[in-house]
Formats: sequence, structure tokens, C-alpha cells
Amino acid sequence: MARRPHAAPPPKKEGPRINREIRVPRVLLIDESGEKQGEMPIDAALEAASEVGLDLVEVSPNANPPVCKIVDYGKLKYQEQKKKAEARKKQKTQDVKEIKMRPNIDIHDYQVKTKAMTRFFEDGDKVKVTLRFRGREMAHQERGMDVMNRVKADFNEVAKVEFEPKLEGRQMIMVMAPR
Repeated sequence: MARRPHAAPPPKKEGPRINREIRVPRVLLIDESGEKQGEMPIDAALEAASEVGLDLVEVSPNANPPVCKIVDYGKLKYQEQKKKAEARKKQKTQDVKEIKMRPNIDIHDYQVKTKAMTRFFEDGDKVKVTLRFRGREMAHQERGMDVMNRVKADFNEVAKVEFEPKLEGRQMIMVMAPR
């Protein structure tokens, strides 16, 4: 029977090979208590696993001979899932928070924005500082650059500039990341 030219390949099984999926003549066996039993034929290892009512799981397929362990496969899979979930929980994604300012920002407004930026850096997030020019403010771009340099100087100890201030259309953008 000829295969169709665009047929999907047979599904690949995730995880280690177990029981009859292990197709090597000899294996190094570790029993359910974790003790090394030595090198033996695969049939003897499978028999030892079935005697205690557990599975033979290939833990190190690249070793010579492959290392197999007698364990409860369902329990092993469950513990691996728990480990992965725990690792995902501990993982922190780095977000990019945006702070918008104007070239002639007032002192108090500036303090409120810097307080928010400090909190973002403490949380491990990047901050994108956007300075918007409106109307005739475009004639005084140096004022915008002064504000950006002030932000840079204020956060020199806690953050590094990842993307220098750059004018794009009517706004100036700078990206900072925590140190």
C-alpha cells in the first residue's frame, strides 16, 4: 500500500519509552528501591517489573547499555507535570510598561511618573518613556531632550538605557531596562 504524498507522519510519543516500547537486547536495571541490579536481557527486566506490578521505564536511552528503572509510570508522569507547573509559576515575564510625558512637564507630575517608573523597575519590567510634542512644541525639541536626559540621570543607578532617545514623528521614545 503506497502512502499518500502529504500524509501526516505517525504521531511521535512524548516522554520516555516504557515496557515493550524498549527495543534493545540488554539493559542496565535499577529496581523500585533505587538499587542497581546490573546488566541483563530486556525480557528478564520486563519480567522483574511485572512481578512487582510496575512499569519498566527507560531513564537514560543514550547510555550503553540503556538504563531502565522499575517505577509506576503514571506516578512518574504526574510528578513531572507538577515540576513543570512549578517551574512555569516561578517564571517571570518581562513586560514593557509605558510612561507618557510632555516636554514642559510640571515638577509634581514628573515626580508621580518617576515613582511609577521606580515601581516598574523593582518589579523587573522595562519602561518605555514616550515624550509627546503637540503643536508649536515641535519648535523646542531641546526641551524634550532635557526631560529625557533628566530621566536618564535620575535612574542611572537602577536602570540602563536600552534604546537611546530618538525622535519619531511627533514623539521622542526611550526604552530603559532594570540593572
